[in-house]
Amino acid sequence: MHNDTIVALATPSGSGAIAVIRLSGKDAISIADNHFKSVKKQKSLNDQKTHTIHLGHIIEDERTIDEVLVSIFKNPNSYTGENVVEISCHGSSYIQQEIIQLFLRSGCRMATAGEFTLRAFLNSKLDLSQAEAVADLISSDNEASHQIAMQQMRGGFSSEIAKLREELLNFASLIELELDFAEEDVEFADRTQFKQLIERINFVLKRLIDSFAVGNVIKNGIPVAIVGEPNVGKSTLLNALLNEDRAIVSEIAGTTRDTIEDEISIGGIGFRFIDTAGIRETEDVVESIGIKKKKKKIEQSQVVIYLFDAQMNIDNLEDVRIEIEKIRNKHPQKPLMVIANKIDRLDDIQLSKINTTIADVLLLSAKTGFGVEELTNSLLNLINTGALRNNETIITNSRHYDALLKAFEEIQKVQHGLETGLSGDLLAIDIRQALYHFGEITGEITNDDLLGNIFANFCIGK
Repeated sequence: MHNDTIVALATPSGSGAIAVIRLSGKDAISIADNHFKSVKKQKSLNDQKTHTIHLGHIIEDERTIDEVLVSIFKNPNSYTGENVVEISCHGSSYIQQEIIQLFLRSGCRMATAGEFTLRAFLNSKLDLSQAEAVADLISSDNEASHQIAMQQMRGGFSSEIAKLREELLNFASLIELELDFAEEDVEFADRTQFKQLIERINFVLKRLIDSFAVGNVIKNGIPVAIVGEPNVGKSTLLNALLNEDRAIVSEIAGTTRDTIEDEISIGGIGFRFIDTAGIRETEDVVESIGIKKKKKKIEQSQVVIYLFDAQMNIDNLEDVRIEIEKIRNKHPQKPLMVIANKIDRLDDIQLSKINTTIADVLLLSAKTGFGVEELTNSLLNLINTGALRNNETIITNSRHYDALLKAFEEIQKVQHGLETGLSGDLLAIDIRQALYHFGEITGEITNDDLLGNIFANFCIGK
């Protein structure tokens, strides 16, 4: 299957200024050459050097389809490790399809999702975790997720796992060797050094596992629910945060009858703000559904912003404080940010009263923008970005996370076995299992089902 030549559109489908059509396989250059005519002189693409670009026309018989630039990458110095040709043509959908259909008739096969990257993996141009990082890089929509994907694609995570696996494999070999000399009762593996290695592996694995909590929110965005009484300015705050009129703003209580979501990047981290229906008793069926959705959105969020109208509630701040405590007690694990909105309508004495009555309140005017920057800084401080700033390895892939958990479990069994004097043959079983889970991450151990699941999530052409 992987000995044939594949073709696909490498740029997004639809019309544009240019499009790139990619071919990969043993016959990629020959097939392209059969339909390429240079503008300057007759030359064969087969005779050209790798990593060169050639101007000419794609032709079928006597018909010219388009003027193109053809880039040549000869194996093994290409993305896939095979002969690769990339044709930059004009971005007409008609031209794209004409060229692709021409190559399909000439012996190519349409590439499946992620097949170019799959071939890069099979030809040892990338390991499995690096290949998965390609998909993450394509889908990254903020600075932090881009940074993590780039670090993983360069092999930062892979090299860390590979080093641990190699050291563990060396000790496993010595322990296996001991089994061959069981009757002589000799030890080839220094147990003291082995304990130190296991402790170091434990430490690294725990750090990587813990990093998933940060990595997951960076990759998927952090959901933040904005809640409060009706008409306190939740939608206005959302607009101020997004710097656009995304939400419907009205003086009529109950305007937001559903949840409104939008996402912005703060300090390179994606935050998904959810403006929910106001909290109040209502007989309106539609509004009631919105309030039920609000409760569900709070459950799904990782941060809750409670917003109240500072002017309207200045004489009943104790009631506001009680409502805040209710939310805090119901969701003790979620960070709760309390914001007094519309402070532009209050004097200094009233502002002091708010600060005295309600602890850790943020004073803000969504209308004028006062306090919005302090709010965005506070949100950013909720996320532990220290590891990101220090360029440490951060796990974002749930498959890697699962394999690390399993490897960690096996390493702890090995550690317990060393402490209790477990025999070498039993130690070897747990070590082999840990090595297996390490291998799952980088692709040293894999199967067709796993590869199918991973690369099915790629786009066609990558």
